[in-house]
Amino acid sequence: MTGPGDPPEGTPDGAPGGGDDEYRSVVFDERFVRAARLQEFSADERLGEHHAPAVRIRHAWLRLGGSRQAVLLVLLIVLAFGTAVYMGVRHPYKAPEPVRAEPLRSSVVPLAPPAAVPGAAPADLFAHSPAADYRIGAAGINLPAVQRSAHFSDGQIVSALTIAKDYLVRSSVDPATLTGGSVRPVRLLLDTGQLDQFDRSLAHPDDNGRDAATGWLVRFDAKQLRLADRNVRVNGTLDATELSPDTLDVAADYTFVYAVQPAPGAPADAAGQHTGTPTAGAASLVTVRRQLHFRIGRDDLADHRLVVVQSSLQAGPMTCSSDPADTLHPLLAGQHAGPDRPAGTDPYARGRVNAALCGELSATSQPTPSRPIR
Repeated sequence: MTGPGDPPEGTPDGAPGGGDDEYRSVVFDERFVRAARLQEFSADERLGEHHAPAVRIRHAWLRLGGSRQAVLLVLLIVLAFGTAVYMGVRHPYKAPEPVRAEPLRSSVVPLAPPAAVPGAAPADLFAHSPAADYRIGAAGINLPAVQRSAHFSDGQIVSALTIAKDYLVRSSVDPATLTGGSVRPVRLLLDTGQLDQFDRSLAHPDDNGRDAATGWLVRFDAKQLRLADRNVRVNGTLDATELSPDTLDVAADYTFVYAVQPAPGAPADAAGQHTGTPTAGAASLVTVRRQLHFRIGRDDLADHRLVVVQSSLQAGPMTCSSDPADTLHPLLAGQHAGPDRPAGTDPYARGRVNAALCGELSATSQPTPSRPIR
């Protein structure tokens, strides 16, 4: 059996005392043991003085990486904005000014009748006039068949024609417009560049080729007459042509025929001329021919607006001396133009040219009612 100090397997190598026998004679006294120092080296000391540290000490500015990037971004934005402002102020070239709408050029020509104005019931007048087969109101303004152009699709051309049709209806057919009511529906269809001219023409009409209210729309003096029939007879043509890659020209040539009669309480010489007393209770026809040119650009298609470039209006029966710039003053049933006829012009005469225009209303354009009211 093994002794109490031997391991269970016995002494190694079969030695009697094991491998520790040679140190049995060494004895450490208590003072030696207490005086011994145990020192544990750090990792850096164990690796040596030439080893680079695994973790580097970063500067405080470097530790604020996100904040530094934000500051740099702000500085960049401020620098770019300042440069843009400087270049905008110091740029030697001026930005192109927006293209302004072309002003309206207009003419209004009264047509004098050769005899007294016929009077009858509205239905009888229309039935025995050249307007017998005309359609009523907006139905008389038909859009033509269209084909796409070089730079506009057929849909865009139809849109342009529709805007022109809306303008014709609001300015020539709407009863409120005809009798001096609100003109806002007409104004809303105009390019913003023409609004000042339109407002000036309505506020201070002048037959100077630019500021006639009747160049923009058809309207009568409500103190003189009223509509005997609200169904306006309409006939004419509408056509669109491409002017440029961005602009369409729409040409309108329409005749509008109105049935009117004296307004209640209107004076006998309401037309402004002593041309006879209107026939009581009788209606008469007023014929207005309007030839217009519109400009419609791509932006106008989206805004549903147009530019009225040119307007030519002929209206009768009227006297040559009447002023048609503000409202039309037609002769009523039973009245006549008298000696007021279109004046001749002498091209050899010196001095101021008579700018007043007047035409003669053809006898065939007047109705021949079966039962005229006398």
